Amino acid sequence: MTVSPLAAWSDRLAALAPVLDAAEVPFRSQLTVRVSDPDAIAAMGSTLGVGFPSAACTFTSGTGPCGDVEVLWLGPDEFLVTAPPDQQVTIEEVLRGALGTAWGSVVDTSAQRTTVVLQGPRVRDVLAHGCSVDLHPASAPRGTCVQTLLARTGIVLQVTGDDRVTVLVRSSFAGYLAAWLVDACTEYLAVP
Repeated sequence: MTVSPLAAWSDRLAALAPVLDAAEVPFRSQLTVRVSDPDAIAAMGSTLGVGFPSAACTFTSGTGPCGDVEVLWLGPDEFLVTAPPDQQVTIEEVLRGALGTAWGSVVDTSAQRTTVVLQGPRVRDVLAHGCSVDLHPASAPRGTCVQTLLARTGIVLQVTGDDRVTVLVRSSFAGYLAAWLVDACTEYLAVP
């Protein structure tokens, strides 16, 4: 039986509502893609059914032959493809086929991180306690994606809505991040 990294935290995270709705979405398919050839990038996006982001610090999403997929820009030649659980083998085959003979790599990194969806009216305030990225909606609108530190823990942060953020955190740091979220929400929970 497989247990998610935050299974033991579900009750404590649920207690953060209404300040913050925090839910783990475990076992998502995640593939790290390294490629700089524009033709290969276009071919991979076309085959996947979701174009790769062309602007730094953004992500794209859509539905293609592999289901609902997001492609996150992590660096000039680095992308992270995320999808529902158990799609990593199919996506890896699709992307490797589209890569062809171009220089690049497609690596299954699904077990590396877990996904935590945070939403609520205080989500940006809570994250500001431990994140140096300006999360004001004018600076970090929907579609923003950055690699940063949250409470000294490396994360990938996606702004998926006005009051909704997705955090990808290494599985080994997930419990620490959950404890930090509980602590960061304390002052808002005490306000009547």
